[in-house]
Amino acid sequence: MAETKRNSPPLGWSWKLGRLAGIEVYVHATFFLLLLWLGLVYWGQGGLPAAVNGIFFILLLFGCVVLHELGHALTARRFGIQTRNIVLLPIGGVASLEKMPDDPKEEILVALAGPAVNIVIAGLLWLSVNPVAVHLQEGPVQGGILQNLLVLNLFLAVFNLLPAFPMDGGRVLRALLSFWMDKPRATRTAATVGQMLALWLGFMGLFYNPILVFIALFVWIGAAAEAGSEEIKSLLHKSTLRGAVITHFETLAPDDALTRAIALTLDTTQKEFPVMENGQVVGVLTQEDLLRGLKEEGAQAPVSRYMQTEVETAGIDEPLDRVLERLQHCGCRLLAVTDGGRLAGIVNLDNLMELIRIETALRQQHRP
Repeated sequence: MAETKRNSPPLGWSWKLGRLAGIEVYVHATFFLLLLWLGLVYWGQGGLPAAVNGIFFILLLFGCVVLHELGHALTARRFGIQTRNIVLLPIGGVASLEKMPDDPKEEILVALAGPAVNIVIAGLLWLSVNPVAVHLQEGPVQGGILQNLLVLNLFLAVFNLLPAFPMDGGRVLRALLSFWMDKPRATRTAATVGQMLALWLGFMGLFYNPILVFIALFVWIGAAAEAGSEEIKSLLHKSTLRGAVITHFETLAPDDALTRAIALTLDTTQKEFPVMENGQVVGVLTQEDLLRGLKEEGAQAPVSRYMQTEVETAGIDEPLDRVLERLQHCGCRLLAVTDGGRLAGIVNLDNLMELIRIETALRQQHRP
């Protein structure tokens, strides 16, 4: 499952496992809860040997999941799109791509790369076992590990090809529709198809398997999120930072006391302050930094001791959709906007979200 993020840190409570093809691989804490629960289930079936055998099988299965995500990542890399990390979750894996390709043909290739990896793995396993005996056993304790791994890789390929976000099939459907309509409309259509599938899965789950209800909820939320994300991108399409930059703002100096930051916070609506020295931005003091300084040293502590010295910058003609992605995932509270090498203003996430709300209202007002 490929997810489009830019410079996104992994989820909280994630631990780094290592690097694979230059991509950092993380595992989320909840994954260990899954292993613990399954270990107890297998223990009940056959004691310690069954638990060890079962957990080994789950680890092999999630190794296939990592390779699935690596398929997305390496294919995206061929089109100049980098992947920041891969995170293992109990529900599968997520490859955090900078973005999906704009070209529909490339998007199809990136989306299909993951399921293709599972099919290749299944083919290799097919050559390693007796084809006549291949069927899903009662579990890795009773059945053959390679046989079950083969069947589950085929299941992963088919499941991910369902035409619904956030599965790969939803992105394939969106890309195919993009040959006949613009991308926002293609995304809305694909999201509608996905939500119809979610309703069907939920209905079937009420009668056959409650797990289908959980999958339906997952698909419904994923489809709505993708449609909302594309709607925002269409609102910001072809707009640049020049029309959204904040030009009236207060600044601090490194040797200012925190008392000045307190006064500016109370007198204005500004919460983050660029720290200037000799006409250059040397830091940013956020509200969290201010409160931390007040707790540790008091109001007379210098700004320089608590400001963040790594300042993200953006050119005034940078596309707004790219700026939004950076603010959502870079971990920074504001960007210093430059024009010809000089500071032209600042922009923060609250400012852009307010602009999006205004643009949304204007678009709705003009709709028949």
